Amino acid sequence: MTSLENQNKICCIIPFFNEEKNLPEVISKTIDLVDKLILVNDGSTDSSTYLIPKSKKIILIEHKTNLGKGSALKTGFCKSIELGFDITITLDGDGQHDPSYIPKIVKELEKFDCIIGARQRSSSSMPYHRRLSNYLTSAILSVKTGCKILDSQSGYRGFMTNIIGHILPTYTGFEAESEIIVKLCRNNYTIGFIEVPTIYGTGESKMRAFDTIKGFIKVILSS
Repeated sequence: MTSLENQNKICCIIPFFNEEKNLPEVISKTIDLVDKLILVNDGSTDSSTYLIPKSKKIILIEHKTNLGKGSALKTGFCKSIELGFDITITLDGDGQHDPSYIPKIVKELEKFDCIIGARQRSSSSMPYHRRLSNYLTSAILSVKTGCKILDSQSGYRGFMTNIIGHILPTYTGFEAESEIIVKLCRNNYTIGFIEVPTIYGTGESKMRAFDTIKGFIKVILSS
């Protein structure tokens, strides 16, 4: 069997909102590992877009206003489907995901429909409230779906693009990532996990705990 790594049809979706401090480095670390970068600017009001290098490997899509991470992911997913990529990677623009793990994700996609980068919750670099939230949502999703979910909140994921049309999120915020997991399990798609580093900087998180929990509850009750 030909390795997926040699098929040369891999894209990476990076949704971002006001990431002028982190986005250039994320792009530089990612661009040589994929065939295209699909950058989705979700209504940034800073200089993020002006810092994006000119490259044939970069596709920039702009939301005029901030619609939420779920909406940005959906925009990127639809572009990946449109362009016919075999593999779609998602990672965040805030520097919390190490792009060097992309080849490992791609390799694991030879065995699974989706790979999720699972962070070590025991890591001291992950804020306590995030550890608790991740533990609880992962446990609840595991019971709800019947699938063992190690990290429900990780945005570092890899997908076989041919399944994405069946798992597109309808929720617009961070809860969309839980919705995607529910749809993966409902459609009997296989999910694998790889361990990735837990990286947290000093910047303020875009995730608002109350809104995220409220959205998560909606996902669970409507599934």
